[in-house]
Amino acid sequence: MVTQEQVEKIQNTWGDGVVKIGALKHDRKECEKFASEFLDNLYAFDKGKVLFKPTKCEKEQFRPTKSEALSYFISGDDRACDEDKGFAIQPWTKVRFENTGFILEIDRAISMGNYFFTDLDGNEAKVEYTFGYKSINGNLKIDLHHSSFPYSI
Repeated sequence: MVTQEQVEKIQNTWGDGVVKIGALKHDRKECEKFASEFLDNLYAFDKGKVLFKPTKCEKEQFRPTKSEALSYFISGDDRACDEDKGFAIQPWTKVRFENTGFILEIDRAISMGNYFFTDLDGNEAKVEYTFGYKSINGNLKIDLHHSSFPYSI
């Protein structure tokens, strides 16, 4: 059975990884290497379908491949999607999750809530999220990632 603690652990790892990607933005080679490993370690792109709908996407809202996810996180001259600016290279200094709830099953879990990204000036950006996790060889991997800014008029 997947536990809440396992989900919270991968969430913390994910948040720390986003912060590290931003910290590496001035060393493009290291940033690309780490971001690629981040996706390999945390997402299930190599194990099947991943439903990925990141926050700041208008034209290409859905990113089913690793190269499209990498483009979203770090952008670059060879980005897969023209609208990408590199969400993770903002940079952010902290990411924290506030989970609304969990659905825990034998080999998968879903969590939903808000996560908050702190910028260099200490301002937080609130984002709504739903993540799905699949247990693969005892490790959780993300196979569903949906996030969006809260509704505003």
